[in-house]
Amino acid sequence: MNSSVRAIKVSFDQESMRVDLSDGRMLSVPLAWFPRLLRASAAEREAVTISTRGLHWEALDEDISVAGLLAGRGDQTRPRSRQAAE
Repeated sequence: MNSSVRAIKVSFDQESMRVDLSDGRMLSVPLAWFPRLLRASAAEREAVTISTRGLHWEALDEDISVAGLLAGRGDQTRPRSRQAAE
């Protein structure tokens, strides 16, 4: 992947996130890939910060890289085990 490709715009509908890239491509991914975004309100989703590396939602503690989106990866966090939560 060309490292200069970056997100330039992010938008949402009820079921998906659309990311417009600097090279003219448009990606659409299901919100189900990112549980924090799926559960977020529309206002929380719109509070995205776009950087050269990807997308960040401060209030949701969510970071999504452009490289990950292009590779078809969804949420990479692992749920904490029940034992670790205790």
